[in-house]
Amino acid sequence: MLDRRSVRWWQVQWLVLVVPPVLVLAVLGALIGPARFWLVLAAVVVAVPGLLVSVLLPLWWYRVHRWEVTENAVYVRTGFFWQEWRIAPMSRIQTVDTVRGPLQQLFGLATVVVTTASAKGAVSIEGLDHEVAAELAERLTRITGATPGDAT
Repeated sequence: MLDRRSVRWWQVQWLVLVVPPVLVLAVLGALIGPARFWLVLAAVVVAVPGLLVSVLLPLWWYRVHRWEVTENAVYVRTGFFWQEWRIAPMSRIQTVDTVRGPLQQLFGLATVVVTTASAKGAVSIEGLDHEVAAELAERLTRITGATPGDAT
């Protein structure tokens, strides 16, 4: 299961997208008298659904995102309306990376990116405690090193 802090991390990501346009519209509405009504209306139209999505969508994601690692494969389920279940066999794994952006560092989280020999691209496990992510990356590296195959 993902770390509970991932909910706050996702919420802040959404707020970073929603708040700037709302602030710009509100400031322009305050400065441009003839267009005030329309600019403030636009700010409200962006703010209300944006705030709802910022609060509710991360809660839903937390409920549906799952991951598991076995000796044979990495399993990741993501999605909201269109849920995706990805399975990366150990014999197909090429690299294992741990990524921590500024917001993830603030929340003590990390993402493990498993690159495979697949046209679909890498498998990502987001919202892990940074120590759990480091241990997972080490475990995956150990397992894939011991797995026969050439990862192509």
